[in-house]
Amino acid sequence: MPVWALQDAKAKFSQLVRRAQSEGPQTISVRGEPAVVMLSVETYRRLQPNRRSFVEIVRSGPDTQLDLHREQTTVRDIEW
Repeated sequence: MPVWALQDAKAKFSQLVRRAQSEGPQTISVRGEPAVVMLSVETYRRLQPNRRSFVEIVRSGPDTQLDLHREQTTVRDIEW
């Protein structure tokens, strides 16, 4: 994986982006130590797990006819 010094990455940002898209991940170092990796969106999405939304998870459960009606009455009397 190519390594770019932070100063070079800033000076040649457009080139860095193009290379991340065409050649794959690009490492950016700070003071000689790897700090971050630039990825194309395609690579990033491929690395992400397939996450379902909360609504999808609930809907895929055994009881898809779930009645979520909330009772509007108070649970207990409140003294003022």
